[in-house]
Amino acid sequence: MHLKEEQAFYEANKIELRSKYAGKRVVIATNKVIGVYNSDREAIQETAKTMSRGSFMVKYIPIDPKKEKIRLSPIGNIVSYG
Repeated sequence: MHLKEEQAFYEANKIELRSKYAGKRVVIATNKVIGVYNSDREAIQETAKTMSRGSFMVKYIPIDPKKEKIRLSPIGNIVSYG
């Protein structure tokens, strides 16, 4: 899956995702949320146990949607937002 597709999934579902996961990091792959974590590090470490880096996106769901912005991670193709 490409990061554009994962971002499109987030955009299509962000209202529901915010209502469930505000303040958390979600891992998105294959058009679904595959994990929910408290930090980018935890999300990356746990997901990398079963998936290759660059095959998933870690997305921070801000409590205040006005604070949402794109932040590129220094780790491979993983992108984190928030």
